[in-house]
Amino acid sequence: MVHFEPPDDAAERADSGLASVTYLPGAAPGMKRRSPLEPRPAAADRFAAAAAAAREAEAAADNEAESIDSDQVDDEATAADFVADAADQRERAEKVLLHRLRGRSLSTVEALLVLNATGVDSGDASGIIEKFIELNYLDEAKLADQIIHSHNVRKGLGRTGVEAEMRRRKLDPGVMMDKLEELPDDEAERAIDLATKRIGQMERFDDQTIDRRLTGFLMRKGYSSAAVRLAVKAAMDSRGGGGTSRVRFR
Repeated sequence: MVHFEPPDDAAERADSGLASVTYLPGAAPGMKRRSPLEPRPAAADRFAAAAAAAREAEAAADNEAESIDSDQVDDEATAADFVADAADQRERAEKVLLHRLRGRSLSTVEALLVLNATGVDSGDASGIIEKFIELNYLDEAKLADQIIHSHNVRKGLGRTGVEAEMRRRKLDPGVMMDKLEELPDDEAERAIDLATKRIGQMERFDDQTIDRRLTGFLMRKGYSSAAVRLAVKAAMDSRGGGGTSRVRFR
């Protein structure tokens, strides 16, 4: 028996005059067909990269959130420390001012200068001043009375001298004027009393020198020109000079 081998497809098609078949990639005979739902290798790689990027973004967001929370905690801690420092500084400033007030009374301006020297905040300084005024630790009317007693009563200064001291201590102008108005109208009498006592120390001088020195002494005490002229004349008359010039020899 004769056995015939069937011709292959290419030979058969060549004999039949048909063109050979060209298969599309992935569609050759014997190749397993891919499911339409199965992602292509390139797409799978893209999906994996996208998922990895998403995970990285999520991790970065978590880290940023943690960083923000940490910064917020640090800011709150810093603010708390600042408040505590400000409170401590105010307390120290109050103690410094109290120590100064134990030594002598202060005007409001003088007290504010003391507080400014401590470096306390200006708002806190104003608050301390108000507090001390309410507690009567600062009392400008009382300070004005003290100046009148020490400079007018004890030292014999006239109105001008007392006013100069009040201005030097930076008293409130309203308080100062009110207190000066309360001074007794005895400036001329005080000047005469001072000049009469002073002239007893000038026996070795002639009348012209006595007049000049008494005038300068009373002017420095803050007496007015009219009171000074009256006091010098009264003092000269009290020693029998009557204003006449005398020359004394030792």
